[in-house]
Amino acid sequence: MDPRTDAELARALGEGDASAFEAFYDRYHEWVVALAFRFTAHREDALDVLQETFAYLFRRARDFELRSQMKTFLYPVVKHLSISRRTATRRQAPLDPKLDPAAPADRSTGVAELLTGLSEVQQEVVLMRFVDGLDLQAIADALDVPLGTIKSRLHSALELLRGMNFPNR
Repeated sequence: MDPRTDAELARALGEGDASAFEAFYDRYHEWVVALAFRFTAHREDALDVLQETFAYLFRRARDFELRSQMKTFLYPVVKHLSISRRTATRRQAPLDPKLDPAAPADRSTGVAELLTGLSEVQQEVVLMRFVDGLDLQAIADALDVPLGTIKSRLHSALELLRGMNFPNR
């Protein structure tokens, strides 16, 4: 694993250092696939989004400037590419990740069930905060939404989750 920080890698990438690109790939490819899979629900589509995401980063290498966390930069790219792929393929029924043995490991067992009572925007903020581990400002930056809106969405989502009656597991 490359010991350089993301900021150091970004500078190196801008200077044409191919090892910086490889380090970014090594560091973030699993996260990109998992995120893309959340949007597409298809392993092959998620892998295509992975390829397209890093192709985008490669094209931007010379003028790449990291102004926040790398996940903050990558999130909207992956989301846009995933939604575009999902729309283009127009699949009839998404594959249940539990039935796809090649699907990325779901570290959040039962999370999908817990989030069904939340709106799509609330689900997105909760997943970004607690699954992706982004701080509130990074979420606001990634979604291009004011920080106060993110705080409000997260607060209302957590209030809804607190008020739900969950069966004992």
